[in-house]
Amino acid sequence: MSKFRNLGIKMVGLAVLLFVSFSQVQAQELGLVNKESSLKVYGTSSLHDWHIDAENQTGKLKFEDKASCTIAGLNISVVSESLKSGKSAMDKNTYKALNTSKYKSITFKLTEVKNVTDKGSGVFEVKAQGDLSIAGVTKNLPMTLKVTVTDSKVTLDGEKAFKMTDFKIDPPTALFGTITTGNDVTVKFSSVFK
Repeated sequence: MSKFRNLGIKMVGLAVLLFVSFSQVQAQELGLVNKESSLKVYGTSSLHDWHIDAENQTGKLKFEDKASCTIAGLNISVVSESLKSGKSAMDKNTYKALNTSKYKSITFKLTEVKNVTDKGSGVFEVKAQGDLSIAGVTKNLPMTLKVTVTDSKVTLDGEKAFKMTDFKIDPPTALFGTITTGNDVTVKFSSVFK
């Protein structure tokens, strides 16, 4: 009787170990690597086109199953005052428009994955919805992501165009209003997770 009992205990232990191991292989959370990632905002003005770079961003990407690109969660946060144009006057106007003294971060949170298309060789097209929050205003927007999965990292590439006024941001002006910024902006990103 004790032989069967010991065997049963060993089988239960093995089953638990296999289940835990399988769960760890399937569910996986990766962190955004700031040094390897880029996020740029492009726009226009009455003087010239412009862009600003995000120098400080963080995030988490969680998979139910990495191999099939089954995403369970995605959060990205950009420190508002890490947006840099290389021109201090423009940066100052940007921070004023974003009200960075009150709203320290710009965030994106995935709310729904609508469709995943396997393009082969670890590349997927993901159509999703997410909450983009800028200067205290949150909008749920559609987003198409190119997801590249390798053993060592996952890269999300994409772009999204919107109007500043969608987020109740007045396009910045300079020189007493003689230079005006266009309302339309495009965010282009390549986010690396490991």
